[in-house]
Amino acid sequence: MSDLNQRMQGALTSLKGDFSGLRTGRASPELLNPVMVEAYGAPTPLNQVGNVSVSDVRTLTVSVWDKSLVAATEKAIREAGLGLNPSVDGQSIRLSLPELNTERRTELVKLARKYAEDAKVAIRNVRRDGMDTIKKEKDEGLSEDDAKREMDKVEKLTADFVAQVDAMAAAKEKDIMTV
Repeated sequence: MSDLNQRMQGALTSLKGDFSGLRTGRASPELLNPVMVEAYGAPTPLNQVGNVSVSDVRTLTVSVWDKSLVAATEKAIREAGLGLNPSVDGQSIRLSLPELNTERRTELVKLARKYAEDAKVAIRNVRRDGMDTIKKEKDEGLSEDDAKREMDKVEKLTADFVAQVDAMAAAKEKDIMTV
């Protein structure tokens, strides 16, 4: 049971990471988590080549540590598909987040729902694995009543985690749609 709980918790953690990369109306350093910079011949996460900070509600600043990586960092941000237009200022890169229009907000909500559905699928896969394990134990001598109790526990655990996913998705959706 603890293994199933841990694996379902992993699906929730992954969902939190996916949601942190979704843009809302406010600037957040997590927005740049998916950006990979070509540094020293290898793709490197942005947070390992510079410091990301929030200047104000709609502005992010990336302070690149190595001056030779400023151009590569700017290119990586531009090509990350985040809809951001970086402007270089010496060793810093400024990112102004434009106001989200209704169409873009709707797209982000659809993406958030997709992430939530992927998390639910992962949780259901863990449930299936747990049920298969219980069935094997039943074949090896576990009593019918004990097997039923264990299956009920797995179902309850699954329902709890799916409800958490739904709550997280609803909160993110509200956050995206709030102007």
